[in-house]
Formats: sequence, structure tokens, C-alpha cells
Amino acid sequence: MTTTATTTAQPPRTLIPAPQRSVRATAAGDDDRRAWNELIAAVRESGQYPTTTEAERVTRTVLSELGGQLTGDERVALARALPREAAGTIASRIPALRPRSAREFVDAVATRIEGATPATARWHAGSVLGALPPRIGDTLTDRLLAQLPPGYALLFGRVELVSRTV
Repeated sequence: MTTTATTTAQPPRTLIPAPQRSVRATAAGDDDRRAWNELIAAVRESGQYPTTTEAERVTRTVLSELGGQLTGDERVALARALPREAAGTIASRIPALRPRSAREFVDAVATRIEGATPATARWHAGSVLGALPPRIGDTLTDRLLAQLPPGYALLFGRVELVSRTV
């Protein structure tokens, strides 16, 4: 008995080219990546971190904690002012029901970074938050500080004036 193989005619395969990213989207992505790298470089220099990886890890941790402290227009404005990577880190955190004091903020950073003490966590927070004002501007920095409890100004590299009654 002879078996005859029947083949069905297959239509020719048509290759569909992958969608191309526009030159504008590519340029915007490159600018965003460059801005993220510049932020990390500033944090690395300020905090004297030995590697870019460590500076990036600290930056993500501090920005995530900051994202939990901000609400409303200031949170949105900060996310828009920073590179997409940083904005996503800020937005990934649900805002706290009650804002943390600066000390509680530093303590929260300490719990999220292995081996950190309150002193090193203050260093980490100051290295990251101090790198923000040159990138986001004085107006937005003032708005953030107005929303945050007292004590955050020093973490942003600013002097906090306290009025005293005599």
C-alpha cells in the first residue's frame, strides 16, 4: 500500500515590520535617560558612593519614601519635573495617611537600606533630596517643603528658619 503525502498550499508568509519609534520619541527617551543618569551622578558625588549602582539603589529608596509623604499637586509636579524613572519610583508609593516627621522619614529610610543607621540614613536622604532642588527649581522645592512637616529643609540642603517668640 502506497501512502501519498498531501500537502496543502500554504500562503506565502508576509513579514510585518515592527513599528518604528519616532525620532522625537527616541530623542525624548534619550533626554530622559540622560537626566536620570545626571541625577544618579549628582547623588553619587554628593553621597560619595563608590558605585553608580549603590547611588541608584539609595536614590530609589529615598524617592520612594518621599513619594509616600507627598500628595496632590506637589506630588504630580515633582513627578513631572524628574526623569521618568524617578517619577515612577515616587508614584509607586501610596501616600501615607499621616505625614512623617523628618526624623520618622529618616528612620523609614534606615529600615529599607541594609545596615543603615539613623546617621547613615540621614546621609542617604540628604544626598538624594539635596540633589533635587537644582533639577526641580526653587519654586517647586518651596512648595514641597510647605507640604512636608518641619525638619525636611535640611534634608533638601536648605536652612530652615524657625520663628521664635521672645
